[in-house]
Amino acid sequence: MKEINVLPRDYQKKIFETCKENNCLVILPTGTGKTLIAIMLAVNQFKKYPLEKILILAPTRPLIEQHLKSFKKIINNSDTWADMQIFTGKTPAEKRKQIWQTAEFIFSTPQCISNDLKNNLYKLSEVSLLIVDECHRCLKNYSYNLLAQKYKEQSNHPKILGLTASPGSDKKTINQVCENLGINSVEIRTRESSDVKPYLQELEFEKIEVDFPAEFQEIKFLLSELYNEKVRQLKEKNVLFGYPSKTTLLKTQSRIMNNIKKTKNPLLFSAASVCAQAIKISHAIELLETQSLSSFISYLRELFKQASEKKSKGVQQLVKEPRFAKAFSLSLEINFEHPKMEKLKKIIKEQIEQNKNAKIIIFAQFRETVRKIAEELNKIENVKAEIFVGQAKKSHNSFDGKTNFTGLKQSEQKQMIKDFSDGKINILVATSIAEEGLDIPEVNEVIFYEPIPSAIRSIQRRGRTARLFPGALKILITKNTQDQAHHYASQAKEKRMHSAISSIKEDFDNNEKQKELF
Repeated sequence: MKEINVLPRDYQKKIFETCKENNCLVILPTGTGKTLIAIMLAVNQFKKYPLEKILILAPTRPLIEQHLKSFKKIINNSDTWADMQIFTGKTPAEKRKQIWQTAEFIFSTPQCISNDLKNNLYKLSEVSLLIVDECHRCLKNYSYNLLAQKYKEQSNHPKILGLTASPGSDKKTINQVCENLGINSVEIRTRESSDVKPYLQELEFEKIEVDFPAEFQEIKFLLSELYNEKVRQLKEKNVLFGYPSKTTLLKTQSRIMNNIKKTKNPLLFSAASVCAQAIKISHAIELLETQSLSSFISYLRELFKQASEKKSKGVQQLVKEPRFAKAFSLSLEINFEHPKMEKLKKIIKEQIEQNKNAKIIIFAQFRETVRKIAEELNKIENVKAEIFVGQAKKSHNSFDGKTNFTGLKQSEQKQMIKDFSDGKINILVATSIAEEGLDIPEVNEVIFYEPIPSAIRSIQRRGRTARLFPGALKILITKNTQDQAHHYASQAKEKRMHSAISSIKEDFDNNEKQKELF
């Protein structure tokens, strides 16, 4: 394909051939060239229908800007070969309408296009290819869904390409993504696939387990007793059924609040208060088990502060509980941090001593933990750690009041990634914002401060290393805590994902064979 200046790998060529004939879901590990397949298909489709448009979607502005950059870099003389334009929320609607008339390759977030379709600014009849990146998001009422539906209805020559590193962990979810996008073929490769493996570097994996200190266990025992009491009350009130996981409690809370709006039943107000307390206790236990002692103490301090300000009757009742107060006082007597924090500092110190140019990403669930990790790591010689978080919807203080977290604007994220690439920063301590899509340079090591139960997010996190040169993945796990449960849940979900994809692929292949027979 002379229009592009990159030589495709064999597996990219094979996948491209499938995509030419089908609406295809392509599942490839991060860093193995999904974008090149998209470019090859876009060039092919544009040559086939030169008077029609190619529409490329991605969920965030930085990611869609990255795609535009990749297309321009890989397609020879892209500026003269095709008119490539980008849509963002900053582009006025009328301007987008004008650009749509003449642009040939359009890069956009799905929100922009779906809003324009609702306002009848243009139609998708002239779009000959729809490329949907991070297509695992194409569920429920996400903008991708409306757009995909309109495209299937309006396009004269519809073709769809869905791209993801991980589409979901069960057959029902993956089938829903396929149905929403009109997919009729699946191409999947993993790091272990025979045609992909030769192109990837070795990924060293290490599961690092630490003991849960006896002092922490004493605190957990008090809170667990209190938690079980609240759960029992909810079951007695007939509002909670089954295993009381955090997710179940949140769904129960939502259901109670919806029923309150409908019936104003005074008994439900009591249930709502108990449920809120149970959720807060559950969160406190999670912080204690999996995060840091300082984040646990800070969270409890925040609850005492809310109670003193009379912000919530539930919180006021909770802090009056003797076991809750005892748990707090015991935590203040402990003079050491969570063992994961100490283990992490040791790992980083050794890595930087071995390789002063090492680049490392540390993932953690909570902003307060991210702040604490960066603070601790910057005490180590030659460490330049920065917090990498998304932009918060509103400004709020950290639990200890030390830091005002407004998060990073997209321009600030870009600058931080550049500084990381240039070596001005050698460690990014990140929340989920760094999992998906952003053009973060190759790193030597990815560290999970805690395991996460989501297979999708786990796959995206570890895809940040071992692409261009060998890398390492380390997961910190506190023994006999939620960490272990989450680690095994993620592994089980990933196995189910691969089994589900194989089954769906087989279903598509069988359907194709039946069509050939008739």
